[in-house]
Amino acid sequence: MSGREAISILERLLIHASATVQDAMAAIDANSRGVVLLVDEQHRFLRTITDGDLRRAILKGHALGTSLSVAIDIQGKKSTTAPVGTSREEQLSMMARAQIRHLPLLKPDGTVAELSCADLVHEDVLPLQAVIMAGGFGTRLRPLTDDTPKPMLPVGGRPLMERTIEGLQRAGISRINVTTHYMPEKIIQHFGGGQKFGVDLNYVSEDQPLGTAGALRLISEVDEPLLVMNGDILTNVDYRAMLKFHRENRAQLTVALRQYEMQVPYGVVEATDGLVSELREKPRITFLVNAGIYLLEPTVLKQIPDAGRYDMTDLINRLLAQGERVVGFPVMEYWLDIGRLDDFQKAQEDVERVRWAA
Repeated sequence: MSGREAISILERLLIHASATVQDAMAAIDANSRGVVLLVDEQHRFLRTITDGDLRRAILKGHALGTSLSVAIDIQGKKSTTAPVGTSREEQLSMMARAQIRHLPLLKPDGTVAELSCADLVHEDVLPLQAVIMAGGFGTRLRPLTDDTPKPMLPVGGRPLMERTIEGLQRAGISRINVTTHYMPEKIIQHFGGGQKFGVDLNYVSEDQPLGTAGALRLISEVDEPLLVMNGDILTNVDYRAMLKFHRENRAQLTVALRQYEMQVPYGVVEATDGLVSELREKPRITFLVNAGIYLLEPTVLKQIPDAGRYDMTDLINRLLAQGERVVGFPVMEYWLDIGRLDDFQKAQEDVERVRWAA
């Protein structure tokens, strides 16, 4: 690697405290290292920020536009570093002791010389099955869905579901169940058994719509976690990170969350008994919404009734009522629900621009 290339890589890793959570997301996506290095105005190293740090900031209620100086505890966590010139053997030893994958190597003035990374060993196959909910009528997308099931609508010249399967296969997920109801023959004809796409497809036919959870009762031989996702989502969410988050939180069910922001078109008045305490002009409100992707332990399937329609919201509420552990996983990567015509058009534009960032 040339010196210019090394400098370019390092520049993509560095970020200032004045940058926003969204800036850090984009930088992590661009540098493909899973981290950014926070530096001060003199480019001296402050701390490492991982995608996990950003997800935790979102869960605490910070908006994407919040500066890192507010969203991240800069002084509270001291990152492990090593002086430039440290041997590779010692670097690996330090990373193993600290249970980290990234080690900034610092110059005497505290600036970053380079980022050392441990060799990553991924499981070739993720120990879970996937379920794509592909049975919906797609009424909001008519007339496009009059003769084409929603997952088969072209996005960038390829069926949406083909992109979904490709993302699952790339993450190491090879066993995929597809629930069908509306025009199933068009889905089956295109994908067959899945061999052409490097996966093993199992089709689950719903004689009548059973809901996003009810259809799961038709899947047999489930002895590992189930990754369940709506069939109208275009995303490059990190499924490995989601499984890691699920395990670390010892969850029975993990629901993917997306931060959504809307602007109230009026001045909002805070008042008690007619006494005005605050007036905010057209405020922006940020909250977390259901992203339509779930990770379930196989024991959760026993909570689904034997008959009738049953949605994932029903299942989640039932688990919560029983005191089971349900956690939320913020999606920072690209995500778009194409259930409406304007969003479907946006998907075409995003794919054309290769816009795969949060």
